[in-house]
Amino acid sequence: MSRRRPLLSAALLVPLLAACSAPAAEPTAKAAPGFPYTVTNCGVKTTYQAPPKRAVTMNQHVTEVMLALGLEKSLVGTAYLDDAILPAYKKAYDTVPVLAKEYPSKEALLAADPDFVYGGYASAFDAKAGRGRDDLKRSGIDSRLNTEYCPSGASSLDDLYREVGEVGRTFGVAGRAEKWAREARAGVAATEQRLRGAAPVSVFVYDSGDKTAFTAGGKGIGNELITRAGGRNVFADLDKTFGDATWEQVVARKPEVVLIYDYGSTTVAQKKQRLLDDPALREVPAIKNRRFAVLPLSDAVLGVRAPGAIGKLAAQLHPAAR
Repeated sequence: MSRRRPLLSAALLVPLLAACSAPAAEPTAKAAPGFPYTVTNCGVKTTYQAPPKRAVTMNQHVTEVMLALGLEKSLVGTAYLDDAILPAYKKAYDTVPVLAKEYPSKEALLAADPDFVYGGYASAFDAKAGRGRDDLKRSGIDSRLNTEYCPSGASSLDDLYREVGEVGRTFGVAGRAEKWAREARAGVAATEQRLRGAAPVSVFVYDSGDKTAFTAGGKGIGNELITRAGGRNVFADLDKTFGDATWEQVVARKPEVVLIYDYGSTTVAQKKQRLLDDPALREVPAIKNRRFAVLPLSDAVLGVRAPGAIGKLAAQLHPAAR
């Protein structure tokens, strides 16, 4: 018997050839739940079709936002710590490559091949260093700046809850963000309940400075932390997150407590001694009575530490209300 296949009739051959030549139908890709998601951050509008997969964080407080949301597997790099990472996040943090001790160069940043960069301070997106948000966009990289450092608007706890919520939506973990916000609100409410009836204490924030005092103004979340902790920021009228004040102004405003921000190479003890040794400050009530409070800098910026920092500061300003 012949091994050759029998010839097909013309009537059968034509539809068979047509079927073979037609392109296969592409399956419709199903969008991830919650996507596409559009958000405007500091004037930059971005639509995400899916969660970023290769994120880089620059500055501690935004790194901790990502870790608080359980997003360490979405991180391909991080940079720039001011303090030790919170113990609850240390194990997750240690799985993320550190690109630089401070800000990475443009080359080091791009070598991580990110699809998303999250910066905590405006300096993270320094255009002169090639890290501007426009520069990154031209390289196909989306970005977000912590809203405390947007050009407009003051920062509050509501801004913090929105910050965490938007990051959660961007990475497809909105439920985690909502859970974090519920717990944070409950903690803040408990502190406020303990402080009910306590008279506010006047507070001067000493971040750094010698010829002038670099302090917390009324625009950043640090001002709200002081207020909610039962204090009154004596430089709340300074229309900045941080800014310089003269020592004469410090003397004139007679703060009852000095709140020292702890970070960097200058220790808390050194900062205290600088204030105590200044004869011009001798009659300032906080200096005369040696009343100091201390917070790590990372507690006093728009990050996941802020709600807990209210309780920590309240215990120092109003020890009897614990």
